[in-house]
Amino acid sequence: MRIISPSLLAADFRHIEKNINEVEAAGAKRLHLDVMDGHFVPELTFGPMIIQAIRKCTQCHLEVHLMIQDPHKTIDQYINAGSDTIIIHFEASSNPLDELSYIQKNNVCSGIAINPDTDEKHLKPLFKYLDYILIMSVYPGYGGQKFISSTLDKMKNIVEMKESRNIIIAVDGGVNLETISMVYETGIDVTIVGSGLFKAENIPQRYKDLLDA
Repeated sequence: MRIISPSLLAADFRHIEKNINEVEAAGAKRLHLDVMDGHFVPELTFGPMIIQAIRKCTQCHLEVHLMIQDPHKTIDQYINAGSDTIIIHFEASSNPLDELSYIQKNNVCSGIAINPDTDEKHLKPLFKYLDYILIMSVYPGYGGQKFISSTLDKMKNIVEMKESRNIIIAVDGGVNLETISMVYETGIDVTIVGSGLFKAENIPQRYKDLLDA
C-alpha cells in the first residue's frame, strides 16, 4: 500500500486550508511540515505557531520535520503545538537517543532523519527509541531538488535493518511521478511529496496519479 504525506512547504500559504482540504479529500491521512531554522539549513520557514494553527484545521497526522540545530532546546514547543510525530536530524543532534526517548515519553511518535551522505549504520543503536525513520533523498534545506538515485540503496538497507520492528520508513526529496515507483519498490512505507503534488494544476488528480504511478 502506498502512503503519501503531502509536504505543506510546497503549498500556497495564502490558501493553506484550501490546499489541506484538497489533499484530505483526495485521501491524505498524513501531512509533513518542514521546520527550518536558518542555521542547520540555510532557509528559514515556520515554527510552533503555524503548526498550532494547522492543527486546528485538520485531523491528519502531523509529521513535524525539525531541520534545526540542537533540537532539544525547542522540542517541548513542538509537542505542545500538536505534533503527532516529531522528526529530528541525526546530524543536528548532540544526543539523539535522549531526545527520541523524551519525545516518546510525551506520547508523541519519535522520528529521525538522515542525510544522503550519512551512514545508515548509525541508526542501529536508536531502533528501540524510534517510531519513524526519514531518509533524505536530497540534501535538506531547499524544495524542488532533483532526486539522488544513489539513496535507493540506503532505502533498501534500512528496510532490511528494521526487520520486524514497528517503525515507519519514509523518503523525502525529489519524489514525483517519475521517481515514486522506484522509491516504493525498495519497500518503504511513506513518500513525502511537495512540489510534485502542490505545483500541479489539479492537486487531487495529481495525488491520485502519484498513487497509481
